[in-house]
Amino acid sequence: MPALTDLRLGADVVSSDGRKAGKLVSILVEEKGYDPRALVVKDESTTVGRLLAGEKLLITDEVVVPIASVKSATHELVTLSLTFAEVRTLPPYLSYRFKPVGLEASLMREAELLGGGLGLPNSDQIANKAATEIEIDRGENVMLGQTGHRLGTVQDVLFDKGEMIGVVIRPVGFFKREVVLPARFIARADDMALFARLDESDIANLKPFQDAG
Repeated sequence: MPALTDLRLGADVVSSDGRKAGKLVSILVEEKGYDPRALVVKDESTTVGRLLAGEKLLITDEVVVPIASVKSATHELVTLSLTFAEVRTLPPYLSYRFKPVGLEASLMREAELLGGGLGLPNSDQIANKAATEIEIDRGENVMLGQTGHRLGTVQDVLFDKGEMIGVVIRPVGFFKREVVLPARFIARADDMALFARLDESDIANLKPFQDAG
């Protein structure tokens, strides 16, 4: 397991041969225990999807990098043990499989295209991750238990010696500055939100986030 203590969302990601591979936009962790499994890296050099005609998949510009491929990490820079060419062969994180359409829907789509409409295809989004993994990204909601109230949004993920120890939250209503939510207070998580198990005294005792830089 590489040292991930200084890993930060938004950091630049470079290959072993010094070329920029993209930015770190998400981290995939185990749903139970939150052990890190992979990074989702967005290639910002292009915003155009790639179409694999044989599989009929519209591929996005985010790739999945196994956590074992992280050579080192600082707040600003993640260095991989993979070359740039190897990064380009990594599997995409999201893809979109077109749904079959009937004749009527097909004719309507042709008319929409001829009329200058966008004609977005009817498709299913597919995330390239295990069923036991969840995605944590910046801006994700942190909910206060099952109350329906939002505690805040994720700004960063904190690690110590390869273990996720908490998340940095930008609070809604409770605080004036970012605070740290320790992992022990995360009762449940899915791809849409984290759910925190806290009472009023726990909320009051959350520590302000101080970035060591």
